[in-house]
Amino acid sequence: MKVGIVEIAARAGVSEATVSRVINRRQGVARKTREAVERVMAELGYERPVQGQLVAVVTEHVSNPFFADVAERIESALAPHGLKTVICPSFPGGVQEREFITSIVDKGIAAVVFLSASNTVEGADPETYEILRARHIPYVGINGEFADGVPVPVFSTDDALAAELAVDHLYQLGHRTIGMASGPKGNRPADRRVRGFIEAMAKRGVEEPERWVSRQSYTLEGGQAAANVLLQLGVTAIVAASDYMALGAIRGIRRQGGSVPDDISVVGYDGSMITEFVDPPLTTVRQPGDRLALEVGRSVLALVSNRDVPTGELLFDPELVIRATTGPAPGAGSRGYRQRHSDRTQT
Repeated sequence: MKVGIVEIAARAGVSEATVSRVINRRQGVARKTREAVERVMAELGYERPVQGQLVAVVTEHVSNPFFADVAERIESALAPHGLKTVICPSFPGGVQEREFITSIVDKGIAAVVFLSASNTVEGADPETYEILRARHIPYVGINGEFADGVPVPVFSTDDALAAELAVDHLYQLGHRTIGMASGPKGNRPADRRVRGFIEAMAKRGVEEPERWVSRQSYTLEGGQAAANVLLQLGVTAIVAASDYMALGAIRGIRRQGGSVPDDISVVGYDGSMITEFVDPPLTTVRQPGDRLALEVGRSVLALVSNRDVPTGELLFDPELVIRATTGPAPGAGSRGYRQRHSDRTQT
């Protein structure tokens, strides 16, 4: 027998109008009443209608091709089932993120996807999550677990493996002085990539591998600044924590008179399509954006239909894509990049 609002209202001892507000996650219902209705819906196996409802995708990185691609893939996964996605560009963990959620929470919002948003920031304000939980609006994360300790689905690329793939590739090319251009401290993906890099270097006998890490912003300028630091240390290769940082590092190397990959090899991270068409095409560790988006779509559809889904973090393997920004380390007979650069600046 198909369960409807009438049956739920009778079992919960409330009006049909109250059930309707709960189903559509609208305001005007006391918390205890909302929880009682939600409990009855679960007991009776009621699945919410989703036609026309919104799924908010919260992300800072709208201009980054990788995140734009993932958001588009999430839209493609949900649209056939009647859900519509809206992009909420906001600074992770900031006031704007909370304001976005509070402003659309009464517009028929069905779920929220935090796409490398506040779920990536240590010490982020949990108020946004509290608002969603109070309204029984499910949320999931991509590339970062939530700080509030509430078990929710999270889908992430294995950052430790990504670092190992990049370091191993460069090591096989003969590089021994490898640096890392990473994002700021307190950003979970950046911290994980740094830990993975340090572990990969230590495994290969490098002492004090943390000294080869430069922490900057996830921007072209951040990558350039990191390259400036790492070149002074005498690196022959740079592992970047994003493709944008990698492109910034290449710019920094060139502005100091170096060549990629003849003097310095560079590996990016994300794997957006545009990296195939830069000059030279960028070697990168590609995140599986298609698989991440597919699993997010499946999870959101289950959650909004009132079905249980596995919680905790699910890790996805990245893939090394070798192109033209990596090559053999300068030969033992070479005086090295720093000496050649010094010659150029003195003449």
